[in-house]
Amino acid sequence: MAAKKISLNVLTLAGEDAGKVEVSAEVFGVKDVNPQVVKDAVTVYQANLRQATAKTKKRHEVHGTNKKPWRQKGTGRARAGDVKSPVWVGGGIVFGPTGNQNYKLSQNKKEHNLALRGVLSEKAKAKGIVVVDALTLDKVSTKSFVACLKALKVEGKKNLLVTEIANENVVASARNIENLVVTTYDNISVYDVLYFDNIIVSKDGIHQIEEALK
Repeated sequence: MAAKKISLNVLTLAGEDAGKVEVSAEVFGVKDVNPQVVKDAVTVYQANLRQATAKTKKRHEVHGTNKKPWRQKGTGRARAGDVKSPVWVGGGIVFGPTGNQNYKLSQNKKEHNLALRGVLSEKAKAKGIVVVDALTLDKVSTKSFVACLKALKVEGKKNLLVTEIANENVVASARNIENLVVTTYDNISVYDVLYFDNIIVSKDGIHQIEEALK
């Protein structure tokens, strides 16, 4: 029994109809999306973006004199060893962040692919996947690519352009456009699919995504 297919509309960069492309319903037509794996995928993505830059100084790292502030007895004040004590304002921090925190999380590949198939299916259902027959430009021209976005009726929205890094003319033309991010076929995250309004991809590109997620 042949695998079920669904059809997506294909456009040219000029916004003209270029027929349809058939893709696997297992990747772009999932009906029962698992919300838990989607949530886990987003949590993992955001956690792995965190940088352990927060750090406080311990007692031995605080700059200051080691001299005892006053004599031990006879002043009527509490005993004090030095001004770097954690009980003093400006002193060291006892249990503060060290700068070596590890926020990394992981999700197994099967769950991640399940989540990605689910959100891609939702995006396809909402007509948020814009398939073009070919992503090619004769020369580097931001102005020309802005005109392409206008023709595709996605100008002014948050767009994810899925292409190849080797496609230098397209990458160079698109990288300075506001609200447009360029990525590769093998670097799409669940968070990206949820965040961007549209995913712009070529016919060849959507088949590569399909093959990777089957």
